[in-house]
Amino acid sequence: MKEIYLAITVLFPMVFALPIPFVYKKSRKSMCIYTEIIVLITSLLAWLLMVYTPTGSWTLIKFTGDLSVSFHMDGLGKVFVGLVSVLWPFATLYSFEYMKHEEHENIFFLFYTMTFGVTVGIAISANILSMYFFYELLTLVTTPLVVHTLKREAVLAGRTYLYYSLGGAAFAFIGMIFILVYGFTPDFTYGGVLDPGLIGDKTNILLLVYVLAFMGFGVKAAIFPLCTWLPKAGVAPTPVTALLHAVAVVKSGAFAIMRLTYYCYGTDYVRGTWAQYVVMGFAIFTIVYGCSMAVRDRHMKRRLAYSTVSNLSYILFGVTLMTPMGLAGALMHMITHAFMKICAFFCAGAIMYKTGRQYVYELDGLGKKMPITFGVFTVSALALMGVPGLCGFVSKYTLASAAVESGTKLAYVGVGALLISAILTAIYMLSVSVRAFFPKEGFSNPGIETAKDPNWMMLVPLCFFVVGMVVFGLWPTPFISFFTQIAEGLM
Repeated sequence: MKEIYLAITVLFPMVFALPIPFVYKKSRKSMCIYTEIIVLITSLLAWLLMVYTPTGSWTLIKFTGDLSVSFHMDGLGKVFVGLVSVLWPFATLYSFEYMKHEEHENIFFLFYTMTFGVTVGIAISANILSMYFFYELLTLVTTPLVVHTLKREAVLAGRTYLYYSLGGAAFAFIGMIFILVYGFTPDFTYGGVLDPGLIGDKTNILLLVYVLAFMGFGVKAAIFPLCTWLPKAGVAPTPVTALLHAVAVVKSGAFAIMRLTYYCYGTDYVRGTWAQYVVMGFAIFTIVYGCSMAVRDRHMKRRLAYSTVSNLSYILFGVTLMTPMGLAGALMHMITHAFMKICAFFCAGAIMYKTGRQYVYELDGLGKKMPITFGVFTVSALALMGVPGLCGFVSKYTLASAAVESGTKLAYVGVGALLISAILTAIYMLSVSVRAFFPKEGFSNPGIETAKDPNWMMLVPLCFFVVGMVVFGLWPTPFISFFTQIAEGLM
């Protein structure tokens, strides 16, 4: 009966988020305490599931035949659940301080907390239909977060996000239907579920559908040319953009592509075909494209958004290598990027919150006024560059090694893209720190005299993320070993 806790972990934050607007009427402090308790309990339930993993599955909704919305925890699900359950309590704590001057806080935290449950639902979905169900639900619960301010640019960004997400979901739906028709089971199975006896001479059609589904799920993973919604979504409050860019939405897209490739189609079916080279080509191009756009953009959050576009395709590049080492590298970068990018976004949010500055050229001399914030940002910048001793180096090295090991010419091009990306990352990230700590002699930046670091609600999450980046960077072996077992189908 312990399988029922799979459903409880998903439904608990979704159900208990509903009273948040009513608790807010009592007092803001009560709402903050209530919300944090709900998030912490959900994280605790998630970690108990990972330690005492049920062997079976739990069906929430039964449709017809073998179609159902069901939950099951496997190794890949553990990675995603572990990620969101660690980051969400700290992100929520940060949000309490950031959002206290915003309107409609009660509605914000209602959807912010519900998103936690929906994301866990994606992570522990037992089959393609369940994942698709929660994938669509994720779009619905995050759209109100994007349009939260209800300003014109926020509404336009929300429309773009919604149009792109629903369009991508339509292509993903086509992939789901073909898997249900030509697979021997809808349940995720390492190595794939396609039945050769049913496929017959339809190989090229199924490969085309794979590419369409890859790009459909790739909308949330911000693959080129379907990535323009991500920078536009930067108009949302920083806790939302950090959620979109580091934890829930974009990682759900990458996670869904892992499921599609390794647990639905199977790498043996796609590897070496034209379909593999097409999707790998898109991933490689996006790596360079995102970094190039980040260098051009002077707006802090948009610059970080384009950085996310690039780094997400690091993950997709590892997936498209279609080898165990490639998947292990993708999982490693999925985790490390979450820590690096949520940290960078929260630093940008702290700067905006304390000073109102949004552009890189407005940051001259702020490093001495906000030393902790800009110090943490510099660590995240070095990690994103891939400096040894920090987490970014480990994941990039693993991906590059997997590419070389694969032996394909296009994979070698991908290694070149990783190197170009590292150089461009150094330019667009370190330029922020240099301007903040080492402004030009005689610089003038009126209004920074009163600037200072934010309070503990913002600083505690930032310091925690720095510790995470260092831990992953200095002691990566247990994590790589765990990810390798998952990539080899042993968990």
